[in-house]
Amino acid sequence: MTKRARFEKVYYGNYSGCKVEQYKESQCGIPIGDLFFIWIIVLSNSLPISSLFPFLYFMIRDFNIAKRQEDISFYGGFVGSSFMLGRALTAVYWGIIADRYGRKPVIIIGTISVVIFNTLFGLSVNFWMAIVTRFLLGSLNGLLGPIKAYASEVFRDEYQALGVSTVSTAWGIGLIVGPAIGGYLAQPAEKHPNIFSKNSLFGRFPYFLPCLCISLIAMGVTIVTIWLPETLHKHNENSGSTADSEEVLQTASYVSDTNKTNQKPEAEKTSKKSLLRNWPLMSSILVYCVFSLHDMAYTEIFSLWATSPRNLGGLSYTSENVGQVLAISGFSLLIFQSFLYPPMERMFGVIMTSRIAGVLSIPLLTSYPYIALLSGFSLSLLINLASLTKNVLATSIMTGLFLLQNRAVDQHQRGAANGLAMTLMSLFKAVGPAAGGAILSWAQRRQDASILPGDQIVFFILNVIEAIGVLMTFKPFLTTA
Repeated sequence: MTKRARFEKVYYGNYSGCKVEQYKESQCGIPIGDLFFIWIIVLSNSLPISSLFPFLYFMIRDFNIAKRQEDISFYGGFVGSSFMLGRALTAVYWGIIADRYGRKPVIIIGTISVVIFNTLFGLSVNFWMAIVTRFLLGSLNGLLGPIKAYASEVFRDEYQALGVSTVSTAWGIGLIVGPAIGGYLAQPAEKHPNIFSKNSLFGRFPYFLPCLCISLIAMGVTIVTIWLPETLHKHNENSGSTADSEEVLQTASYVSDTNKTNQKPEAEKTSKKSLLRNWPLMSSILVYCVFSLHDMAYTEIFSLWATSPRNLGGLSYTSENVGQVLAISGFSLLIFQSFLYPPMERMFGVIMTSRIAGVLSIPLLTSYPYIALLSGFSLSLLINLASLTKNVLATSIMTGLFLLQNRAVDQHQRGAANGLAMTLMSLFKAVGPAAGGAILSWAQRRQDASILPGDQIVFFILNVIEAIGVLMTFKPFLTTA
């Protein structure tokens, strides 16, 4: 699609990108179908990222690689980091491919990689097989950047925030429901010996069932993506009569287009610059990276901490207990992001909403070591409320930063920009689990320290990172396009 004489929109009829533009102009009301497509694709690709955390402690224990109980968290951090390291090495390339060949091929490849490598991870027989399969899963799953670009392109302007919010909501829910699946379905022969024999496939591979279920979901989504429309304009706007004969001219308001032209000169200039010199983009990415480091470290720490024994400061939860906590958080997160985040974003703005969420996270995390002193119903109630609130706040932050990144570039750079964001974010997220596991392992060996003993030091460090992220949301560091 292009423009002529400032008041005519030109569509090339046989190109999917132009068909999407025409479809957008004909949209009436909220595009529920498109939202569902994006939601289910993102969900299926985010499920395997953190589905291992509820059973990771037990998986590392079964590999017999840790010499001491306190070292299990240390090795668990490396398994958690391998996915993000793989994604960090390839995210930019997937973004470039998405800009050159389209969003759809990258989306399909990403879902297929989940089917293959998540299944193999469930069949891991040792520590190194787990590391390699997770690394390959991260390397070949470059979907998040292109799907963010897709969500900002397939909707009209008034629904763009809802589309990007859907991506972050589905991603956040996947990061929560994934562990719920892992927690409920791991070790089925131990939990349900009447159904699963210890000599069966699921008895010999106690962590295969949750991986298999997620892979089957991804297989179904892979089939669904066949009908996904491509939003990238791949035509040559200066092509000859063949293209001209197929174009459909639609008259738009001269005043409307003139206003849009006058409103966006700076954005058009910015889009021609190098992405690295686009400070509104880079500043939002860097803030996003800091919060991503925090959130990934928190996700790793929470599951390992909750499954650790009481004498090491943990909750002595089973994988099923952790799964239940995260499932409740995921359901509440869906309600919040669907109904409460859009009006909050309109009321306070993207940056202020993220800033408020970051500030509220600090006292919340401070309470975790004291919640661990409780037991019974009071422990269950408060840990569920704390987990629910923490995940709502984290997803609110990420949604706002998603919006800032996509608004900082034009379409032809959006895939590469999101790929760059995914690369830097994945590097930070690769550090998160490894550092989180190492810090938790170290903290569990200093239960009698005089200053910030045990898990208090863990949540203090998380709060320091969160505070740095909040400070970075202020000018002159964070600017908007």
